[in-house]
Amino acid sequence: MPADDGKMRLTDVATAETLLRMVQSVPSPKAEPIKLWLAKVGYERMQEMADPARSLDRARDYWRQHGRSEKWIQQRMMGQETRNKLTDYWKDHDIKEGEEFAILTNIIHQEWSGVTVKDHKTIKGLKTQNLRDHMSEAELIFTALAEMSTRQIAETEQAVGMPKNKVAARKGGGIAKKARLELEQRTGKSVVSGSNFLPPKKKRISIGKKK
Repeated sequence: MPADDGKMRLTDVATAETLLRMVQSVPSPKAEPIKLWLAKVGYERMQEMADPARSLDRARDYWRQHGRSEKWIQQRMMGQETRNKLTDYWKDHDIKEGEEFAILTNIIHQEWSGVTVKDHKTIKGLKTQNLRDHMSEAELIFTALAEMSTRQIAETEQAVGMPKNKVAARKGGGIAKKARLELEQRTGKSVVSGSNFLPPKKKRISIGKKK
């Protein structure tokens, strides 16, 4: 991997799962808090498997703790349901999870918003964060409209495989684009915005030398 000096150096790496397993095997009191946290998370996951509604409640609580309004939370969850219906269609019609999902998602997003998913994240100052968790209500609504339109068009045209689903993605995104442009014309405001829910950056205090 690239080192500080710019050269490629042999580096030991591990997945998150491997690192957590290593922590579990550390016989030290300092590792105990992490072990307790892992046990708690594992128990919560078992509860969610037995009762999936718990995962929805946990998501709501998480968003509330981060300052989201009830209206935003409702829109976020409705959008996720729309997304799930679309990806279920893709799975059943020869679209592979991972890269192909990402390609179609990006087509839909660029069609309705005018920017790629990556550029939209850059506009919002995001890095590894989930873009949808930092969308405004309007952005969530237009994303859901584009994805719902894409699914219904794909179902109507019986789209199977990437070529036909790409066409459906462009058509579905185009429907949301028309609605976005009309709204922007009437309000004079851009739907795609740089707003986000990132915590404010801490100000650095520089101490100068006394002369």
